[in-house]
Amino acid sequence: MKRILQSNRGEGYIDVVVLVLCAMLIIAIAVKVFPAYIAKQQIDTFATELVREAEIAGRVGTETTRREILLREKTGITPTVRWSKTGQIQLNEEISVTVTYDINIGLFGGFGSFPITLQADAAGKGEVYWK
Repeated sequence: MKRILQSNRGEGYIDVVVLVLCAMLIIAIAVKVFPAYIAKQQIDTFATELVREAEIAGRVGTETTRREILLREKTGITPTVRWSKTGQIQLNEEISVTVTYDINIGLFGGFGSFPITLQADAAGKGEVYWK
């Protein structure tokens, strides 16, 4: 009996099981969190392209609305867009846009709900001279 208790046989199995369990937990968390990074990149691009459209067109109006609809179809996300001003933008006048998007990175099904708000800001200057 004493010899059985002092034996180290099978000690590595527990270590391997714990290691595999930890590795699977890290992979499960990564699968839930990485889409938030992708969504952040998408709304950054969304904001940048909207401001560029406003700079070229010289106004916030139909052109930027069409571009917003196109970007929503292209990316598959529907963020909230807020402009610093609407209408015509004079040459070298500053314009900015704020794009916000809510995403839930709940872990393990319904166990946890972790809603986060992603925000992207972009600014530019008008490139059209309005008389």
